[in-house]
Amino acid sequence: MRRRRRTTGPPLAALVAALAAVLLVATALMPGASAATALMPGASAATALMPGASAATALMPGASAATALMPGASAATLFQDDFEDGDATGWSRSGGSWSVTTDGTRVYRQSGTSADARAVAGTTWTDQAVQARVKPLAFNGTARYAAVLARAQSTSAYYYLGLSNSGAVVLGKRTGSGPITLATASATVTPGTWYTIRLEAFGTTLRGLVDDVPLVTATDATFGAGRAGLATYYAGASFDDLLVTDVAGPTQPPSSPPVSTPPPGSCPTSGTPTGFASVDAWGQNGTTGGAGGPSVEVDTAAELIAAIGQSGPLTVCVRGMITVPAGMHNVASDKTIVGIGSGSGITGGGLNIGLPPDDAVTSPPPGAVHNVIIRNLVFRGATDDSINVQMFSHHIWIDHNDLCCGYDGLVDIKRGSSYITVSWNHVHQHTKTMLLGHDDGNAAQDTGRLKVTYHHNWFDRTPQRNPRVRFGEPVHVYNNYYVYNTDTGVACQAGAGCVVEGNYFETVEEPVTNSYAGPSGRCVARDNVLDDSGAPDCSGTVQEPSAYYGYTLDDPATVKATVTARAGVGKIG
Repeated sequence: MRRRRRTTGPPLAALVAALAAVLLVATALMPGASAATALMPGASAATALMPGASAATALMPGASAATALMPGASAATLFQDDFEDGDATGWSRSGGSWSVTTDGTRVYRQSGTSADARAVAGTTWTDQAVQARVKPLAFNGTARYAAVLARAQSTSAYYYLGLSNSGAVVLGKRTGSGPITLATASATVTPGTWYTIRLEAFGTTLRGLVDDVPLVTATDATFGAGRAGLATYYAGASFDDLLVTDVAGPTQPPSSPPVSTPPPGSCPTSGTPTGFASVDAWGQNGTTGGAGGPSVEVDTAAELIAAIGQSGPLTVCVRGMITVPAGMHNVASDKTIVGIGSGSGITGGGLNIGLPPDDAVTSPPPGAVHNVIIRNLVFRGATDDSINVQMFSHHIWIDHNDLCCGYDGLVDIKRGSSYITVSWNHVHQHTKTMLLGHDDGNAAQDTGRLKVTYHHNWFDRTPQRNPRVRFGEPVHVYNNYYVYNTDTGVACQAGAGCVVEGNYFETVEEPVTNSYAGPSGRCVARDNVLDDSGAPDCSGTVQEPSAYYGYTLDDPATVKATVTARAGVGKIG
C-alpha cells in the first residue's frame, strides 16, 4: 500500500497567492457579498464573490484536511481533519487506545472502554464551534459518553458535549477532576450509529446541537479560549470529519416550510444524457426527468422544497441563490431541477435522491427514486452532502453544475444506485469530492450495481475522491480534466472495475489507482494525457462500457480546453 503525503502548511507560492487574493477581494467584492462568502462559479480565490452566497470557505489549494487556515484570513473554517491521510499527526492524547482505522472511510477511533480518554488538536481560539461525526461503539458502566471538546486548555480542562448511554446529551466541563454537568437533554443514543454533534462556545454562552438540532445551552465563564478535541469517558467510539469554525450553527430545529404554489416558469431543458443515464434498464427508458409535466419557477426555500418533493413529473426552475435549512432535502421521482442563468442554486443544505438507508434491502425496491435531472445549479455551503444518491435510485443525470465548499461529499452515490451520468460539472475547492460506494462492507447492496458514467467534468484542485469507487462495474471515467489533485485522481477499490480513458491529467501525482486504501479493485487506463503527472497504477480486466451504450471519445489532447470552456453553469441552451 502506498504511503500518502500529509501537507503541514501551504508553500510560499500559495501564501503569496493568498495574500494577493485577500487584497483583490477587499476591492472587488460584489454588492451584498462579504469576505466569508463562497466564490463565484469558475472564479479563483482572487476573483469577485457571488452576492448572497453563504459563509462557506474552502481551504487554500494545497492545504491538507488537517491544516489550520492562516491567521487573519476571512474564512470561517479554523481547522478540520477527516483522517484520510491515515495518521493523527498533531493530536495530543491522554488515556485510551487511539488509532486511525477504516469505518467506511478513515476515522479516528478510541477502542478501549476502561479509560477516561481525550485527544486535542489545533491552536488556541476564543469563539469556536467544534463539530464532528461521532459513532459510539460501547459503554462500560452508566453515565458514560463520547464527546467533542471546545476551549480545551489541556487534556484535563475543557468544555464537552457528550452522547451518553444514560439516554441523554450532556453539556459539561472538566476542571482537572471528574465531569461537571452544566445541562442535559433527553436523547436516544444507539451504539453503532453515527451522529453529528456540535459544541459552540461564543463569549460565555455554550450550546450543543445533535444532527443540526439545538438541544442544550448553558452560561459559563471558566474557559475563555483553547483548542478543539475529542473524548470518550469509559466508552469506545469512532470520530470523523472534525470541523472547527468561528460561525454558530442553526438557531432552531429545521422545520417543514409551508407548502406554497410557485408560479409557472421556464428554464433551459434541451439535451439528453450520454452514458449510463441513457440506458434502458430497471423498467425505465433513459432519463427524462420532468418531461411531460408542468414547469414552475421557485425563488424561496419553501417553494423549492415543496416542488422537488411532490409526486408526478415536474420541471423546477430555480431563480437566484436559495438558502435552504441545514440538512438534506428529498427529491421525488420524475423531476428536472434547473438553474436560471449562471447564478442560481442552493446554499446551506443539499439534495437527497433516494429512500432512507436500510441494510436489509438488497435489491431494488418498487418505490426506488428514479428519473431525476439536476442541471445548471450552483451548490455552496452544504451542511452534509451537496448531492446524495442512495438506496437503488436509478436513472439520474447530474450535469453542468458548479459545486464547492460543502461539508461532506459534493456528489456521493451509494447503496446500489445505478444508471447514472455525472457530466460537465465544475468541482473545486473541496476535499471529499465524489464517492461511489460508501463502505467496503456493503457488497450485498452494491455488487453488480453502481453503474455510473463520469465525463467532461473539471476536477479542479480537489485532492481526493475524484471519484473513489467501491464495487461498481463498469464505472466509466472519460474525457475529464484533472488539475492538481494532490492525493489521487480515480481510486478504484473493493472489487470495483473502472475504465479510465481519454482524460487529461495535469500535475496529478497518482492519476489512477486500484491500490489506494482497503481492498483492491481493477482498472484499465488508456489514451490519457499525463501532463506533469504520475503513471496509472492499474491491473485486471473490466467490463467494457460499450457493452451498455455507444459513445465517442474526444481527442484527449483537446480535453483541457474543451472542459474548461464548457463545464459548469451558464453553458446549456
